[in-house]
Amino acid sequence: MTSVSEERWVRVWDPFVRLFHWCLVLSFAVAWLSANTWENVHAWAGYAAGGLIVLRLAWGFLGTPYARFTHFVRSPRTVIDYLKAVATGSEARHLGHNPAGGVMIVTLMLGMACTAFTGYLLTTDAFWGVTWMQHLHNWSAHGLILLVGFHIAGVALASYRHRENLVHAMIVGRKRAAEAEDIS
Repeated sequence: MTSVSEERWVRVWDPFVRLFHWCLVLSFAVAWLSANTWENVHAWAGYAAGGLIVLRLAWGFLGTPYARFTHFVRSPRTVIDYLKAVATGSEARHLGHNPAGGVMIVTLMLGMACTAFTGYLLTTDAFWGVTWMQHLHNWSAHGLILLVGFHIAGVALASYRHRENLVHAMIVGRKRAAEAEDIS
């Protein structure tokens, strides 16, 4: 049995992915907290979130191996099989994002893009003051809060089950090296 100090570590999350993640957290939090109070701050935080999504889309095709969509976007069958394994406590540890995490990333990015885009549309002449667009923007933002809750729960569960701090990994970029039964 190896001690923590003897364990091997590998780089998984590159600096861009980590910076993107925490900047998106910050921009969404600022946008959420400034809604209906500081409209300029709210708008700029929304623009920042939208810009971050565009950059992450590009990085999903051009970035490092673990950042690429080809590494973590899986087929529906693979995701369902993984969720069944989670339900029985037998899911494999993934060095990068697991199949459920991949779905969550795509869903969060779509939700953030929808929220940012509808927020932008509300500033245009065509949609200024249009009630249904305001509702769509609000529903999208509230949906994001729900998704963030699921995301945090998934991170907590995976951290517990695989005995690794995934929040720390998203800060430092390293995870415990893959073992024989892990999926890298």
